[in-house]
Amino acid sequence: MTPAIFTSERLLFTPVTPEAGAIGTIFAFPNTYSVGITSLGYQIIWASLASHRHLQVSRLFTDCHEPLPARPELLGYSISWELDYVNILKLLEFLAIPLRSEGRSDCHPLVFGGGTVLTANPEPLADFFDVILLGDGENLLDNFITAYLEVRGADRETQLRHLAQVPGIYVPSLYQVNYHDVTGAIAAIKPIDSNLPATVTKQTYRGNTLSASTVVTEKAAWENIYMVEVVRSCPEMCRFCLASYLTLPFRTPSVEASLIPAIDRGLKVTNRLGLLGASVTQHPEFEVLLDYLAQPKYDDVRLSIASVRTNTVTQKLAEILTKRDTHSITIAVESGSERMRQIVNKKLKNEEIIQAAINAKAGGLKSLKLYGMVGIPGEEISDLEETVKMMGDIKKTAPGLRLTLGCSTFVPKAHTPFQWYGVNPQAEKRLQYLQKQLRSQGIDFRPESYNWSVIQALISRGDRRLSHLLELTRHYGESLGSFRRAFKELRGNLPDLNFYVHTNWETDRILPWSHLQGPLSSATLIKHLGLETRS
Repeated sequence: MTPAIFTSERLLFTPVTPEAGAIGTIFAFPNTYSVGITSLGYQIIWASLASHRHLQVSRLFTDCHEPLPARPELLGYSISWELDYVNILKLLEFLAIPLRSEGRSDCHPLVFGGGTVLTANPEPLADFFDVILLGDGENLLDNFITAYLEVRGADRETQLRHLAQVPGIYVPSLYQVNYHDVTGAIAAIKPIDSNLPATVTKQTYRGNTLSASTVVTEKAAWENIYMVEVVRSCPEMCRFCLASYLTLPFRTPSVEASLIPAIDRGLKVTNRLGLLGASVTQHPEFEVLLDYLAQPKYDDVRLSIASVRTNTVTQKLAEILTKRDTHSITIAVESGSERMRQIVNKKLKNEEIIQAAINAKAGGLKSLKLYGMVGIPGEEISDLEETVKMMGDIKKTAPGLRLTLGCSTFVPKAHTPFQWYGVNPQAEKRLQYLQKQLRSQGIDFRPESYNWSVIQALISRGDRRLSHLLELTRHYGESLGSFRRAFKELRGNLPDLNFYVHTNWETDRILPWSHLQGPLSSATLIKHLGLETRS
């Protein structure tokens, strides 16, 4: 029996009726239903799978699931957050599937995965997956299903070797990683024989239509929201930013031909609309879209917009958002120090930030949330003082506007120019400094956990040796202390925490993801690094 939680769903696509003998497929999200169903990526891939007549698809979350096939052939995961790794393992155990690919036989399903985390650096989780899909799912998923159908009746090794020939499909077991020594850096990553591609390249969708919600439900974390992807990637290319570098090039669908029809389709079933993208307001036709949503017929629509480019926060935008039941807007400033913003390639002046606050207040918004970061390579205490001063200047210039500074610790991400930098061990003290200084001024300061940033960096920068650590840690509990305990227990079998998290790596070293080609080569990323960050 299907759980009641699924009955509240309003579908914006029509699942096909599977043909006789369809492939039993489970599509999982390693978190709760409310979190998973709010992921636009999960929605899109689920709808794509459910539109294949060759597949019989069941969804699986940590707290509920649809009726599952007795003998599934495929088990897929959509992964968008490093710290969900523990639930990947829990769901494998729930399904009585060996955790490691090497322990599976022909009677077990092929376990595949995709999403931002796996596309950036799948290596810490590689031993748990048979197949990893690198890149955009629009074309890659169909190619994967087609290739699987060609070898559906074959043994597991034949299936994996066949799939590995498809561009963007990575089969970790067919690639061998050698190390200089047990606790040292990587010496080489090579396919196990010459019939396999030496490099697996991320696949990029270049169509003119981006994603929109395929389901609306009151059980989502954002209740009854209909999401439309307005842009993909970001033209700013801040040197730390995975959302920009991993998803290049910057893509913008037509407002008239794509976005407006998608919005109208969603507003037939709900009045809550979310516009998504790393830099929504930099769509070249954003003003046209804004004017369309300002029409009186949409007066009952609740509009939410993802983080916007600071210098695009106009009074007009603020007024429309206010009329559409939005009381706050979010901008990413990274730092109040213009020197820091130059280092990360954030093309932004303090005057523009202050003007955004003025425009937000003039347009009727009640609050402004800024995103900042500590521990940026090259950061000094004087840069934090500049951030404190900037926040004070905003408060004086736009009195009555509630200010919040959300602040994270810099975490290096694969395929970005800052991938070679480690986490600054002074970052925790710098968060505490900002908290003391800003709260004394009555400014709401919301720091993200430094300890979780360390764990996030460990997984985002790790290699295959971490799989044993991840297995061990989840039994101790999810805390930095548990990771330290696991490192102590495995001492001598892998590098220490500092090696993965805090050390700056040489630009000529072999990285865990060196055999996986993102949008830009390492040579190009080094050029983007900028000489000023190497001092």
